[in-house]
Amino acid sequence: MIPLKDTTSRKTFPYVTLLLILVNGAVFIHEISLSHAASEAFIRTYALSPAKIALALQGHRYTLGQAFFPLITCMFLHAGWLHIIGNMWFLWIFGGNVEDRMGPAPYLLFYLLCGIGSGVAQVFFSWGSHIPSLGASGAIAGVLGAYIVFFPRSQILTLIPLLIIWFTARIPAWIFIGLWFLIQFASGVSSIAQAATGGVAWWAHVGGFLLGLFIAAIVRGLGKKPPPSYAY
Repeated sequence: MIPLKDTTSRKTFPYVTLLLILVNGAVFIHEISLSHAASEAFIRTYALSPAKIALALQGHRYTLGQAFFPLITCMFLHAGWLHIIGNMWFLWIFGGNVEDRMGPAPYLLFYLLCGIGSGVAQVFFSWGSHIPSLGASGAIAGVLGAYIVFFPRSQILTLIPLLIIWFTARIPAWIFIGLWFLIQFASGVSSIAQAATGGVAWWAHVGGFLLGLFIAAIVRGLGKKPPPSYAY
């Protein structure tokens, strides 16, 4: 299923969402402009490596800064055109309304926290792995988690490919995102059962989504507090 647009109108323009897309795009253009050797070195330096973190915590080879700073930088790297286009499309579809609800500065902080949290989840479930993890999908998963909290009844205009027949349908956000999460979770469990060593960072998606869900639930709860009563 490919989301085409959501039906919830925004009150403000999503400047931060657009800025994040532009930054990701600029970093990707830099990546593909490098030679093969330079690109591999760039990825090794700024992508997230569970093995680096394990070695740094043991006091070997890497400093804590070298090991943990990629928790931030990895969310701005991508492995190819399909990777970045898919991620940025989801961010554009779902990020604008979350930014509108939270406000630009809190939304940016929220995005970065979800990206870091997703990286921590991936490191935990792939402890000691030398395969680098990269991409904005963990942070965007957090955006999806917030969206399902804030706008569960929003309709998502969705393109559904069914063999040779493609059609569109309006799907409630809680169903669209709920199915998406179930696929990520099931794939994560399957990757553990099969001892998968590469491919999609499923647990980054799961971790980012749950963190986004948790933060958004707190934000929504704070927004629903009744006004204080006074005695006159």
